Amino acid sequence: MIKVICVGKIKEQYLKDGINEYLKRLQAFDNVSIVEVKEVNTPDIKKNIELEGKNIIEKINDNDFVITLEILGKKYNSLELADFIKEQFIYGNSKLCFIIGGSNGLSDEVRKLSKLALSFSNFTFPHQLMRLILIEQIYRAYTIINNKEYHK
Repeated sequence: MIKVICVGKIKEQYLKDGINEYLKRLQAFDNVSIVEVKEVNTPDIKKNIELEGKNIIEKINDNDFVITLEILGKKYNSLELADFIKEQFIYGNSKLCFIIGGSNGLSDEVRKLSKLALSFSNFTFPHQLMRLILIEQIYRAYTIINNKEYHK
């Protein structure tokens, strides 16, 4: 099972459509859920990060293998991500929990719970677009693991 915890709601319809398409495709492989937590927008950025962090931590279960998305995290290509996911399931970490922070990043408390900081690029992406990219890469990983034609 894979859970994706995200800060904020998706506003753009084209992103919603893309995310829903990959979630529908993923049903053939696994249960993938998206959990949204409230985005905090006060003039105090540090306070926003801390409050969002508390909201994220409330959604993490004790048996979740936490993976945070961070610019300075470890970089995998698609085949390596598929291998990583497969290995986690083989070795008993069957509840992966990916975390996408808000526009200001993740709190130190959330980072401390992370077992893997994962980076998709040195670029900065809008966190709403990152959700689509992550869901697509999870789908790609499952097609690789299951020898389905998709990844090239």
